[in-house]
Amino acid sequence: MTLPNPIGILVAAFAVMMLGWLWFDKLFGRRYKALLGRDPAGAGDPSPLYFAGPSLCMLVTTVAISVLMHWLAVDTLSQTIGLGLLVGVGLLASTAVNMGINPNIPRPLAYGFLSASYFTVASLMISILIFLIGRR
Repeated sequence: MTLPNPIGILVAAFAVMMLGWLWFDKLFGRRYKALLGRDPAGAGDPSPLYFAGPSLCMLVTTVAISVLMHWLAVDTLSQTIGLGLLVGVGLLASTAVNMGINPNIPRPLAYGFLSASYFTVASLMISILIFLIGRR
C-alpha cells in the first residue's frame, strides 16, 4: 500500500468528525447527557474546546490509522476491515470503557459502551475511507 494522500486523510477525518456530531448530539444526545448526570433536555452552550478538541483528536487518530495501514501493507478491503476492528475494539473502545469507569460518571459502563461503540464505528469508517479514497 502506498502512503495515503492528504485529501484522503482530510476526507476521513471530516467524515468521522461528522459521525461524532451525529452520534453524541443527534442520535444519542439525550442518552449521552443522562449518562453524564446532566439534564437530557438541557441545551447548554458548549465551549469551542468541545468541538476543537475531539476534532483534533480524530485527525490524529486518522493519521495514525493511515500510517499503520502503510506499515502493515494493508492492501485489501478485508485487511482494512480487520485493522479497523483491531484498532477500534482493541485500542479505542477498550480505552473508552476504561476511562468511563470513573467515580465522576454516574453510569460508567453505559457511558463507556456508548463511547466505545462510536470509536469502533469511527475506526472502521476511517480505515475504509483511507482504503477507498486515500490511496495514491
